[in-house]
Amino acid sequence: MHNRTESQPTLDRWGMSLRYVCALLPMLFYAAALGASVSRNPDRLPMALVDVGLGVIALVLMGWRRRWPWQIALATALLSAFSGTANGPAYVAYVSLCTHRRWRQIIPVAAVSWLGLVAYSILPAITEATDVSIVTGTLVLGGLTVFGLYFRGRQDLAASQQEAALLAEHQQLQRIEQAKLAERLKIAQEMHDVLAHRISLLSMLAGGLAYRRDLTAEQTREAALAIQENAHQSLNELRTVLGTLRRDDAPQPPQPNLSHLDALFDEVRTAGQQVEVNDTIDGRELLPTHTGRHAYRIMQEALTNARKHAPGSQVTAELGGRPGAGLRIRVSNPAPAGTTAGPGGRLGLVGLAERTRMAGGTLSHAVQDGRFILDARLPWEAAHCDSTGDRG
Repeated sequence: MHNRTESQPTLDRWGMSLRYVCALLPMLFYAAALGASVSRNPDRLPMALVDVGLGVIALVLMGWRRRWPWQIALATALLSAFSGTANGPAYVAYVSLCTHRRWRQIIPVAAVSWLGLVAYSILPAITEATDVSIVTGTLVLGGLTVFGLYFRGRQDLAASQQEAALLAEHQQLQRIEQAKLAERLKIAQEMHDVLAHRISLLSMLAGGLAYRRDLTAEQTREAALAIQENAHQSLNELRTVLGTLRRDDAPQPPQPNLSHLDALFDEVRTAGQQVEVNDTIDGRELLPTHTGRHAYRIMQEALTNARKHAPGSQVTAELGGRPGAGLRIRVSNPAPAGTTAGPGGRLGLVGLAERTRMAGGTLSHAVQDGRFILDARLPWEAAHCDSTGDRG
């Protein structure tokens, strides 16, 4: 029985008060009619008191209509057969029953209510009931049925709209959290690309100073200066990446792109990495900025992986492409058997694959003829000019 009422919305103080007002108004109307009847015929006073007493009982019973809907509606309907003042509580209890939309309960209670109306009209009473009152009561009963069903429909609609609003808010919060996570992953990837490249260069330079005994004083000084410069660059690049976390308005240095590759190759060669470059890119000035940035980071990470997996080996870097045909980056290096990548091995490939995917491209890697080959392809749409765009 409780399961039927738990789906009903909780009433606030105003809602509860409104229902008691709706019950009291008909009671006051019948009480006034009883008073007028008793004033004309004082012998009707005992019956009037019984009528009012039964109405008060119906009003008290109405308080349990949400716990026992059809039982209270039936009880108040029976009381209305002997008491006109019980009609108000009976109406409220009947509407409450209709909001449950259980026809096997509504129909019997409606029948009892109508029979009670007829009985009150034909049995000896202190008020003069007529056929008009029966017709009016029948119309009221039908209107209350429609109102109860409509009221429950409005409640269900409001509940569904509230649930939809909560669901939309929850989905919006999820999208915000996903956007935050994506941003964190992007920053983490950027930090990995920057630090892994610089630290591997520092490791190579420091290793040369530690183990080579044939370096002259000038060579040692140059290596130390290279270490200092790379450490300085590491701090600057790390500060640039972390600046995105602060969301400040300070001007940020330009991000590296395809035009910075020559400086990258000179940098790694200075650190001792052997790199052979074959650049056949056509129309590089037309390459979108974001694609050039991805290309730079992919090449930077590919050279870092080569230093990890095959330190001291010859690395071949090939770049090619043109607008409409895409951009291709191919980096290969010997893959000696038994060589370990050290801490973070293969994580760089995972980051490269994710960066390439976000750029809309593809990444593949394989070992062929004893060489590890990394092949990345990025989209590069053809430039389009309208009929008025190239007249200068």
